Amino acid sequence: MAKRELIETFKLMAPGGQATPAPPLGPVLGAKGVNPGQFIQQFNAATGALNGKVVGVVVRVFSDRSFEFDVKSSPTAVLIKEAAGVEKASGEPNKNKVGNITRAQIEAIAEEKKEDLNSASLDAACRIVAGQARSMGITVEG
Repeated sequence: MAKRELIETFKLMAPGGQATPAPPLGPVLGAKGVNPGQFIQQFNAATGALNGKVVGVVVRVFSDRSFEFDVKSSPTAVLIKEAAGVEKASGEPNKNKVGNITRAQIEAIAEEKKEDLNSASLDAACRIVAGQARSMGITVEG
């Protein structure tokens, strides 16, 4: 049997449980040597409970055209916009505020993201999330 060695690692953002092999995912996967239909089927099975929430995926492609993937949590900006109930962030965060978020919501986001954030404690993770919220034009209460 041929030795299975890692050829490439790449990252994607995709809607959990609702990904399709149509653009933009299909062409990217095909160009990297991954069977798009097979990937989409496995990805949707693994992320079915997320129901369209955008998640990050790290895909590893091997020499025999097989692959493995790890599903990461949603981007912090997506979680903040969802919690604040806004469609998009402010283009001028220092002048135009687009929403509010509470300390409890920030703690919930930090708890969800703690494995992906570079922080030693929940308080440090909360400060990271609050800083990103402020840079998006969202007022942090509490």
